[in-house]
Amino acid sequence: MSVPLLLDTLKKYWGYTTLRPFQAESMSSVLEGRESLTVMPTGGGKSLCFQLPALLTEGMAVVISPLISLMKDQVDDLRGKGIEARCLNSGMLVSLQREVIKEVRSGEVKLLYIAPERLQKEGTVELLSSTKLSFFVIDEAHCISHWGHDFRSDYRNLCMIKEAFHPAKIHAFTATATKEVQRDIIEQLRLEEADKHIGHVDRDNLTYRVAPRTNMMTQVVDVLKKHENEPGIIYCLRRKDVDSVSEKLNRMGYKNLPYHAGLPDSVRHDNQDMFATEEVDIIVATVAFGMGIDRSNIRFIIHAAMPKSVEHYHQETGRAGRDGLASACYMLYGGMDYRTWSYFIEQTSEKDIPMSKLNSIYNFCSQPQCRHKVLVNYFGQEYEKENCGACDYCLKELDMVEDAASIGQTIVACIDDVRSGRHYGFGAGHIANVLKGSHTEKIERMGQQHLSTFGSMDSSSLTFIRYMIEQMVGQGFLEREEEFSTLSVTDAGRLVLVGKMMPTLAKPLVAAKKKKIEKKRKAQREKDWEGVDEGLFQVLRKKRAELAREGRVPAYVIFGDKSLKNMASSKPVTLEDFSEMYGVGDRKLKTYAEIFID
Repeated sequence: MSVPLLLDTLKKYWGYTTLRPFQAESMSSVLEGRESLTVMPTGGGKSLCFQLPALLTEGMAVVISPLISLMKDQVDDLRGKGIEARCLNSGMLVSLQREVIKEVRSGEVKLLYIAPERLQKEGTVELLSSTKLSFFVIDEAHCISHWGHDFRSDYRNLCMIKEAFHPAKIHAFTATATKEVQRDIIEQLRLEEADKHIGHVDRDNLTYRVAPRTNMMTQVVDVLKKHENEPGIIYCLRRKDVDSVSEKLNRMGYKNLPYHAGLPDSVRHDNQDMFATEEVDIIVATVAFGMGIDRSNIRFIIHAAMPKSVEHYHQETGRAGRDGLASACYMLYGGMDYRTWSYFIEQTSEKDIPMSKLNSIYNFCSQPQCRHKVLVNYFGQEYEKENCGACDYCLKELDMVEDAASIGQTIVACIDDVRSGRHYGFGAGHIANVLKGSHTEKIERMGQQHLSTFGSMDSSSLTFIRYMIEQMVGQGFLEREEEFSTLSVTDAGRLVLVGKMMPTLAKPLVAAKKKKIEKKRKAQREKDWEGVDEGLFQVLRKKRAELAREGRVPAYVIFGDKSLKNMASSKPVTLEDFSEMYGVGDRKLKTYAEIFID
């Protein structure tokens, strides 16, 4: 397939003039009929890798997608570009399903989106066998793997494609896959001599910040003040937290909607639609709100609690900045999050892998280091930069503890002291009180005020001491014993005691430091918006939202923020000028040019 034809098709339908890294390689596998696995970060343009080749290949491409909402948004987006795409799912009216089936049989459809469950029905196999097929796509392919974070048993049966539709080729796509998951995808789908296109997992347009949770509402509101008039998602661990946070924010004037599995289907659907069409810019949700969210201009993600794995964190933060523009990810974590997830894991039959994943995300939270590097290394890739310039550690927003070795030894010694002669231990709160030298009733009753470590950190606040303990736990020097969350010293902690290992400890943020950080953040934002008429951008955004509501489609289907910023900078007033804007293809030029030029 010639490069000029590829780029002409790209400009005609998508309005882009260049491809992103790894897209050309992935497309060549599809176009040349070689099976493939493509791993590309969210926002990296993986959908284009199979959508564009589908237009240049004879027959219909079948896309296996896990969620109805995800299918609908992608089909709306493609149809908005003038591409004959359809979906077939149980949420559609019977009359509409019949209409799609008729179009498939007559060869009018270029891309058909279906769920894995539907593919395995006899009627679907018969339908697909009645038309010429170009290839199969398994989207969100990590769902096939027990090692993955969103395992779905129906994905495990997709190897039936090999028998039912031979010799059609299969192409797997995902944004999140460790090396174990990559191997599992290839084995389970029985991909033959598959090409592997593994893109860089790093999202360099995202800035990561992690902080201990002290007062959740205050911390959440601090973030919202930084992102005024910008869309974002606030993730909570439990449904009741979602309801509580959503209600409090609405009372404070931060218009938002809740989303969790306990709400009626109709309410969840309406809330998701209002977020997609920009009637509301903030969603407070459990992780039930996620995979089907394609809104490209989410500018911030707040995790009000720690997720259960690095994979989940990577995927959830991946919903920010899908348009490639600068976005921010905030994590508020605490020891209670670890204990909550541990409890859930203990109720399952498979414990080892989930606990290992949980320890990895806790270490990510509690060990001050380059956040981008940790994420990249976790997925088996090398991070070459010395400083990412886009996380709290590399931006020097964290003040490091200078005497970390001494503090680590003091904490370990205190835990040994209070456990001496006892077959049980004590929780972090009690240990902190002993170190502080607090004469609590419990300490006095046990005579622990006479221990050598009592008051050994009396010049530090309890908040500081607790933060040091959490970092020691997260870095594996201490561990919580399951039933009562009492602290004990690990083998690594013993090495700290004798000076053979040293923790990396950061101080809690103080007001003066927060002020300095905010000043730098504002300066960076001004740089990002240099040359853009922000007032005009908001007018264009309002027009986009109106059009989205009228057409009952997500706002990004009309134009992404990158396109609007381009317009608000260049201010095109002729059709020729408008055609040069980012993301303006032939259909969008015809449909929207006059409206936006006006």
